[in-house]
Amino acid sequence: MMQKLAERIEKTAPIVVGLDPMLSYIPEDVRAIGYAMCGKTQDGAAEAILMFNKAIIDAVADLVPAVKPQIAMYEQFGVPGVRAFYETVEYAHKKGLLVIGDVKRGDIGSTSAAYAAGHLGSVSIDGEITPGFNEDFATVNPYLGSDGVRPFLEVCKKEDKGIFILVKTSNPSSGEFQDQLVGGRPLYELVGEKVEEWGSEVMDGEYSNVGAVIGATYPEMGKRLREMMPHTFFLIPGYGAQGGKGEDLKAFFHEGGKGAIVNSSRGIIAAWQKDPYSALGPGRFDLAARRAVKDMREDLLSHVR
Repeated sequence: MMQKLAERIEKTAPIVVGLDPMLSYIPEDVRAIGYAMCGKTQDGAAEAILMFNKAIIDAVADLVPAVKPQIAMYEQFGVPGVRAFYETVEYAHKKGLLVIGDVKRGDIGSTSAAYAAGHLGSVSIDGEITPGFNEDFATVNPYLGSDGVRPFLEVCKKEDKGIFILVKTSNPSSGEFQDQLVGGRPLYELVGEKVEEWGSEVMDGEYSNVGAVIGATYPEMGKRLREMMPHTFFLIPGYGAQGGKGEDLKAFFHEGGKGAIVNSSRGIIAAWQKDPYSALGPGRFDLAARRAVKDMREDLLSHVR
């Protein structure tokens, strides 16, 4: 699966659009349609989210290889929100996009196996095999160690799916734990080494199906991890709204702009609310997203390729 992602990046750009649709990002007229259908309820909010997502996907599908819906933004609206998450994954696939489920799961034993089956694999219902959410990739929290990760590795082997494991995240307080020294080395380096080791079991061409989440907001750490993890594909959050820029990211990539994909969420889906895209008006939020992707692509490619 990682090879498929790399091939699609070569044809488009190393950009993944984060579909993290807060209601405040959705234009009033789109929300109004959802509310007219189902009222100001969880169902109405979910309808608005799904309409918004479909319009964004339609606008960017030829420019990017993948989208990354963050499941918490859907779960907050209960069962209707989870249904909108599922239908977003399905619609993205219909438009030819890969889907990175930003679910940050991590547990042990049968619980971790259930997470892996639900998001990447399938389940048997009295002999009938059916997929769950059917993302192509999922994000994984490694805090519980190999017990929490190995069920995902097994699904990756069986289904040719991929995971991105949290190594050095982009948030300001990440260092409270991730930067702590263990045996004289920061914890994130030890996690990075383990990710490279896990990945050796699930190679897919030049890279493994076990990737790493490395925040754009820590370029020096990203450079060090790139040196340590030659076979690991990086998912890089923190671009744009969190302060990351294309010029900061060259060291995260291998030569020729390989080995990484950069996420932008509100910088794209809420671009219509910010200059210079706000001049288009809320009715063209989809065009604003498209232009934001093009500008991001120009910024990234000028530095990493």
